Amino acid sequence: MQGKLVPQDPADEPAGVLLQKIRAEKDRLMAEGKSKRDKPLAAIAEEEKPFELPQGWEWVRLGAVINASEAGWSPTCIGSPRRPGHWGVLKVSAVSWGRFDPTANKELPSELAPKPEYEVKDGDFLLSRANTAELVARSVVVGLAEPQLMLSDKIIRLAVSSQMNRAFLNMVNNASYSREHYAANASGTSSSMKNVSRDVVLALPVPLPPLAEQSRIVTRVEALMRLCDALEAKGQLEAAHHAQLVSILLGTLTASTTPDELAPHWQRVAQHFDLLLDRPQAIDALEQTLLQLAVRGLLVPQDPTDEPASALLQKIRAEKVRLIATGQIKRDKPLSPITDEEKPFELPVGWEWVRMGAVVNASEAGWSPTCIGSPRRQGLWGVLKVSAVSWGEFDATANKELPSDLVPRPEYEVRDGDFLLSRANTAELVARSVVVEQAEPKLMLSDKIIRLAVSSQMNRSFLNMANNASYAREHYAVNASGTSSSMKNVSREVVLALPVPLPPLAEQSRIVTRVTALRRLCADLRQRLAERQSVQARLAEALVASVA
Repeated sequence: MQGKLVPQDPADEPAGVLLQKIRAEKDRLMAEGKSKRDKPLAAIAEEEKPFELPQGWEWVRLGAVINASEAGWSPTCIGSPRRPGHWGVLKVSAVSWGRFDPTANKELPSELAPKPEYEVKDGDFLLSRANTAELVARSVVVGLAEPQLMLSDKIIRLAVSSQMNRAFLNMVNNASYSREHYAANASGTSSSMKNVSRDVVLALPVPLPPLAEQSRIVTRVEALMRLCDALEAKGQLEAAHHAQLVSILLGTLTASTTPDELAPHWQRVAQHFDLLLDRPQAIDALEQTLLQLAVRGLLVPQDPTDEPASALLQKIRAEKVRLIATGQIKRDKPLSPITDEEKPFELPVGWEWVRMGAVVNASEAGWSPTCIGSPRRQGLWGVLKVSAVSWGEFDATANKELPSDLVPRPEYEVRDGDFLLSRANTAELVARSVVVEQAEPKLMLSDKIIRLAVSSQMNRSFLNMANNASYAREHYAVNASGTSSSMKNVSREVVLALPVPLPPLAEQSRIVTRVTALRRLCADLRQRLAERQSVQARLAEALVASVA
């Protein structure tokens, strides 16, 4: 867009002459009644020009190279894509990602007459005037159009002058400086839906090269994009092979049944750390493997002098009976025995399988009033969002402010040491849990977050590891309700029914200490990886700048 990708040719007809031809074409079309007289366009101020142009280029408004513009219509359609031979109306996602996607459409009901004047045609220049903040006003050039597809009223068709290379114009419209123009001028308070008017689109400042140079730029960019696509495909292939290698090597760890069997497998993994842990996904997989090994008793040695889990269970039960007798908790529902099919792995000597409910004295959810959309301001009450407990660490900033006309409910305030679990979330995140190390005041639970009162005889950090381990994820995946993967729910009964491997209390502490140290190492690896990627990005920018 700045004229730095291909050399200028002094023999090219300058953009000033090109503009005269574009204007002459526009005047002719108006005289013939094929287009309407356009509104006068404001001159481009110096502060609107994001960069200097080469000799022979001109700054123009987009409207100066457009003969006409129109939006389609949006009838009430069938929710699914149109069937062969039927008319369809495009969704905005058809023009969101730089390539035209004709499959992103909805079928026009048979009782509605189509409007052929809105049918998409070969070579159309389309722009989405309503979309997310990231995607609004993205454009595409349609190559070969499919018949019987119509524009919606959220898509603008721009009639580009025949004197312009529309592929070049599409590159300009999708460039980063153009995104800044649309971000500054889009309307709508929500980032999930922004709108741009035709006036905003037509006011976009466009760097206009000679027509011959437009063609050279398009040819060069398309060649570079093909190279990028090839590199991306190669990278994806390598990523698939890498993921397979990580899966195989880490799988040998989780397939181990005894510490003696684990040791050589771990040694093999350790020999290839530099190869395996060179991307975030591999570190995530390692961390999940560590959790799986921890809850199976394979991460620290057992101590025969530890009080066995059976004795610990008696203490937990005695505590629960006392709390029931003193009226501090309600009597819990009987828990069904754990069948052999429910036990995903063998336990070491001295461990026991128990239901989550056996080591939890009580549970409660919060409330979900209608809140202000933004996080609470200092000193005010807030209600937690499920994302506060979704990612392994408590995030106090993930909250919404309680309106001043609602009375807070201090009984739902988060406290130090709380064991919290999200009962509604995506399929990947539902029932994830965290232990709150240090609570902030005036933060309340929502009704989508459960607080579990863990027995004082349990190490709640160990219980958190068990709940977030892969075998537990399988339990929740099987028992969660909800037809959409974007929103699943688990009941308290499902949570309390989770089979939990219970070690002696002393071993729980040793496991937590070991896992905490290993997770710190994983965090260090992520940090080093991010720093390395940052250096690589700066190097790439420097190389591009030096070539330009």
